[in-house]
Amino acid sequence: MTPERYEKILKVLNSRQTDLTVITDQVHKGQNLSAIIRTADAVGVHRVHAVYDQGVYRPHTGTAMGAHKWVKTTVHQDIVTPIETLQEQGFQVLAAHFDERAVDYREVDYTKPTALLLGAEKWGVSDSAYNRVDGTVIVPMMGMGASFNVSVACAIILAEAQRQRSEAGMYNHCHIPQDEYQTVLFEWCQPMIARMCRESGLSYPRLDDTGHLQDPQAFSCLYNEQKANARKAKNLRTDARKAKGYEVNDSRVNDPEPIG
Repeated sequence: MTPERYEKILKVLNSRQTDLTVITDQVHKGQNLSAIIRTADAVGVHRVHAVYDQGVYRPHTGTAMGAHKWVKTTVHQDIVTPIETLQEQGFQVLAAHFDERAVDYREVDYTKPTALLLGAEKWGVSDSAYNRVDGTVIVPMMGMGASFNVSVACAIILAEAQRQRSEAGMYNHCHIPQDEYQTVLFEWCQPMIARMCRESGLSYPRLDDTGHLQDPQAFSCLYNEQKANARKAKNLRTDARKAKGYEVNDSRVNDPEPIG
């Protein structure tokens, strides 16, 4: 962790917009999902919502260029949940969709809490979503095509949201609650140790003012003790099953090497 990288992390985290988000309604193509995530990161979106009634959320990491590490993604099985939850929190939910009430995307006030809803590549916005959104926006087309690619439309609209919010000074102060801020800061600064903590059930240790562990030796001792206790407990369970006559695969799980 260099001082320059730590300062970059702080700058980006401090400008994250918790009241600007994207909802993808059955957008399945990995390249499109990843391009949306990359755009979300670029304009400071803190979290996106991906809706799938089946399948798995799989962004295309090549297109995302690592942005999936910086933007939180909440996956839902139905479109109603994110729309109604965000509306209850005061968000205006706007669908990129052409209908008689659609307005030019530049006419919207994006300084309000806003969720941009994007429909599936082939079918567009679902009926369940359309019946619940607060409005619809369009990007004017000057060619023969009827619409932009979903990820391109996302980028165009969110760029306008970024412009408005920049002019309003909304990137000049932190929006993330302090507890969540400290968690995200740790995960961005120390992703490997964060994963080790999650896998072993340990709380994140404290960071110093450079993004490093305050007491790495204490964490090493705690982590090694935790893994040793886990191995001991597993061996006891294995021995108990053997004593009862159960057939047991005696090969031990390849536990992580102790850290020191």
